[in-house]
Amino acid sequence: MVVTQPIVKVMGKNTVSFAIPESLTEYIDQRVATGGYGNRSEYIRDLVRQDQREQARARLRTLIEEGLASGPPTALTQAERVELREIASGKIR
Repeated sequence: MVVTQPIVKVMGKNTVSFAIPESLTEYIDQRVATGGYGNRSEYIRDLVRQDQREQARARLRTLIEEGLASGPPTALTQAERVELREIASGKIR
């Protein structure tokens, strides 16, 4: 049986509803009861934040691997330093 319930409310602005099997609803309710979450929404938000952090770590690992595989290091030019600072500050993408 699939139960449809609004279970995610984000910052009071967006409500997301989706269907999940009853077994998952029961699991979520168990985690709320025993995991220090106030409600289903808090649990789901925590899962999403954990996933965001893991995706960021995976992206960083990929960038590090690409850098290591790119060959021996070379000195940055002044123009490259300026460009990197602008990227870091959000001035350019």
